[in-house]
Order: sequence, then C-alpha cells, then structure tokens
Amino acid sequence: MKFTESQLEQAFISLLEAQGYPHVKGEDIVRGMEEVLIREDLQAFLQQRYAEQKITTVEIIGIIRELEKLPASDLYESNKTIMNWVRDGFLLKRENHKHKDIFISLIDYEHPENNIFRIVNQLEIQGFESLRIPDGILYINGLPLVVFEFKSTIRAEARLHAAYVQLTTRYRRDIPDLFKYNAFCIIGDGVNTKAGSLFAPYEFFYAWPKIEGLDQEIDPKTGLSTKVYGIDSMYTLIRGMLDKHRLCDIIHNFIYLPDSSKKEEKILCRYPQYYAATKLFENIKKNQLPHGDGKGGTYFGATGCGKSFTMLYLTRLLMKSLDFASTTIVLITDRTDLDDQLSTQFTAAKDFIGDNVIKSVGSRADLRAELKGRNSGGVFLTTIHKFNEDTELLTERSNVICISDEAHRSQTNLDQKVRITEQGVKKSFGFAKHLHDSLPNATYVGFTGTPIDATMDVFGEIVDTYTMTESVMDEITVRIVYEGRAAKVLLENQKLQDIENYYSMVAESGANEYQVDESKREDIKAELKVDLIILLAENDYPPVDRDEVYKEIFEQAENFKRYQR
Repeated sequence: MKFTESQLEQAFISLLEAQGYPHVKGEDIVRGMEEVLIREDLQAFLQQRYAEQKITTVEIIGIIRELEKLPASDLYESNKTIMNWVRDGFLLKRENHKHKDIFISLIDYEHPENNIFRIVNQLEIQGFESLRIPDGILYINGLPLVVFEFKSTIRAEARLHAAYVQLTTRYRRDIPDLFKYNAFCIIGDGVNTKAGSLFAPYEFFYAWPKIEGLDQEIDPKTGLSTKVYGIDSMYTLIRGMLDKHRLCDIIHNFIYLPDSSKKEEKILCRYPQYYAATKLFENIKKNQLPHGDGKGGTYFGATGCGKSFTMLYLTRLLMKSLDFASTTIVLITDRTDLDDQLSTQFTAAKDFIGDNVIKSVGSRADLRAELKGRNSGGVFLTTIHKFNEDTELLTERSNVICISDEAHRSQTNLDQKVRITEQGVKKSFGFAKHLHDSLPNATYVGFTGTPIDATMDVFGEIVDTYTMTESVMDEITVRIVYEGRAAKVLLENQKLQDIENYYSMVAESGANEYQVDESKREDIKAELKVDLIILLAENDYPPVDRDEVYKEIFEQAENFKRYQR
C-alpha cells in the first residue's frame, strides 16, 4: 500500500489514538508562534504531582523559565542538560526557605498513566527564516519529546532519507528550540518507519520490529515480523516502541549521552538492546542469591546485537533499582582489548549509570582493595585471567552482579582437571572456578555469540536472543553467500598428533590454560592467514581489506570450532 504524506500522517495518528494518545491539532493549542512547550500541560502535571509539597505557581513558572532559557545556539549541550533533567530529575530550591526543597521529576516513570500525553500534528512554529510545520510531535507533560516526519513513496524525490534531512538539517537550523527537548525522532514513508537520535547519521536510524520482545514475533527463516497487520514497520514501532509504559522506560533508561564527548553523541537503544536488558534485569531479580540460584541468565546475541550498550543499559537498570540495594557490578572479559573497549565506554557514563566509582582494575589485589569495606555501589572492569593470581576470598556480599562477556570461552571452566606427571598427580581448576570461589554469593550473567551447554550451566538458561537472520534483516550485518567448490586439503595425522603432544607437555610443565590457548590461537592464525591471503587474491580483494576480512573470518571460525566441541 502506498500513502500520500497526509494519509501517512493520519494513519500514524489513528494508530497512536488506539494506543491511548489524545490527538490535538496544532491550531488548537494556545501559545506564541515561537513557543514549543505546552505550558498548561507542564504546569498541570507539576501542580498535581507536588500538591502535597504545596508547590507554588511561581515555582512552577521558574522551572519553565529554566527550561526555556537554555540556548538553542548550543543545541547539543542544551539537549543534553534537558535530557539529564528529564531522565534523572533535579532539586528545586524553594521560594520560601522555610520549606523543604523538592526533588522534581518532569515525568512520572513509576506510574506512566499519571502523565499527560498528546500527539499534535501541523503545529506551526516560527523559525529563523520561515514558518516550519512538523508532521507530528508527541508531547509528555507539555514537553515535545518525539518529532515525526513523513515522506511519501509515491514521489521518487521524497523518500525516507528526505525525511531525515528535513529533520536534521532544515528543522534543526530553523527551529532549534523544538529540539532542545527532543528525546528522539521518527521518520517514515509508508514502507519503512525508523527511529533515531537527532544527532545520529542516517544509517543509525532503525526499525522496531518486535512489539513484546518475544522470539515468535520474528520469522526465523525471513527475519520479518510475524505481528504485522498491513502497515509493516509503522505498526510494530507504534505498538512496541511507543507503548506508553515502554516509551517512558526508554526515555528514562535507554538514551545514553556520555559525560563528555568531542562529538555530538547521543545513543538511542535499538530493540534487541532494550528487550535483552529488561529481560536480564527481571531474571537477575528473580534468581539473585540468597533466594535464587545465582544464575542471572544468558544472552545470546549474534554479530550486530550491540552488546556493549546492552551491558551499559543493564548496568543503569541495576544501579538505579531499589531491589538491588545499590549493587556492585563486576564486568569481566577474556581479552585485554575487550576490557579496554568497555572501560572507555563505561568510564564516560558515570552520570548515566549513577555512580562515580567506575574503573578498570589492574590486578586481583586492586579489586580486593576496591571491594574491601564496600557495602554497595561501584562498577569494576577486569579480565578473567586476573582471577588466577590467587584464590583468596574477595567478598561474601550477595548484592554483587558479575556480567561476563564472551561467556562461551574461558568463563565456563568450573570443573577440576587432573594430570599425571613425573612428580605425581596434579589437580587444577580453570579461571571460572577461581572467580566463583572469590565471589561465592554473586549473581552471574553471561553474554555470548556462541551458546554452549557449559554457558547455560554456569549462567543459567538463555533469557533472550538476537539471531544472525535478524541482524541481516536489520541491515547491521551484510548477508554472506557461500559458493561451494572442491578444496584439496591434506592433513598429516602424525603432525597433528605431534602438535597435541607438544601442548600436553607444555601444560604439564606448568603453563596455564590461557597461555596454551593463546599459543594455539597464534599457530592457527599463522596457518589460516596464508590460506586466506591466497583466497582473497583469487577473489580480487584489495590488499587494504585483507586484515579486516581475515580478523572477522578467524573470529567466526574460532567461535564455530568451539561450539562444535
């Protein structure tokens, strides 16, 4: 079905009305032509919410003035300030100093039904150069938090990208005051409907194909939604992302702005990140020790799931929740480069997470020092190999959550290993065993792209999944097509046996599991790289691409090899 822009606008409004959003025409709102707030709604909400504290009209007008006086000329910083106020609230100094200060929340997140929602279309806003009329604006308590722009597929020159340009270039230039309050934008053309941050490139606008986040909502063969009723991604985005409770949750916990950034960076969650984080949060709450088994659950996310941001959103949920008594979180990876990546991201998110103690620990002794005497709070990043430095108890607290990346590798080896050497019988355990002995009452959560039985044994059942089919359909991963052809591969069994014997001897001589594994990786990489260079040359890949292609193929091959075991 093809829509004109007017028909698309009306279809959106009708679906939002069915979701419980009252529709108001722009011409019916009493305001100045340059004003973008619905002052009456914001005043009514604050008056109702803080009636017991006897908030005054003067104090409410003061709050509105604080919002309006932030300069649109520095749009990113003003938007960041307002989004922080909207997300976490702020303290209001009372007009009468004898009265206790009030902590102000501009949105009621615990009871979304108490908020004032409106979908407004054709609101005329006087811009710097001309009058601008956004197709739709979704208001919560008088704040214009979501802006819509539609284009029709009937006109070739007015496709989805044109809607993106209209918002991020023309509207941003002419009516920047509107975007001081913007949480995110939605663009649609009747065929595709996508959401993204005003500051994001076009390729970072994404659809929302799941409504309730259930696996059966996606056809495993095609990656397409099974809940579509004729209007495709428009329907699932409105029913899924713009459900009132879910929308409030997204604004509250799933829009990340770093503490400081050299660029205009604002990250709106994608649907797999939202559903994975919320499901893991509920599963951790259910299984946390002492009332549960300490298995917080496994998340199976294929390439493109955005797991580092999923971990970030999950960390905020855990740190902000009263159910966890200000938990301490330990993020564990099995490679230094992964640890560095997460450390860079998390240390720039102290305001978002809500804790000033976020640091990468260099050793087990450093982690012990950080945990000693600490009863709550703190986010610590480390690698699993540091848990082989000693086996001393770190803490017996139960409000500790361990989040493990690459949970199919060295973080599942709990079993004892027995080796017979010339010196006698030697017993040893892997890194995971030492980790669990060090934090015996923690709850463990695993992230993996290759789920195996050992993963579920340690971290619990799979709580949510994001498959490669979904990643391809979301245009995160390029579809790979294999062309079968005969390959002459000669394996000398005696040589393979000699290699295995060598590594057995090295292990018996005292090398730990990590050292043996890394050595094998380097040997495999050296052999694989030679074959890959020949293969790439045969297929006319430019030399500049070879290292990146090699790296990706090796990672996928290694994961597959481990899974097959």
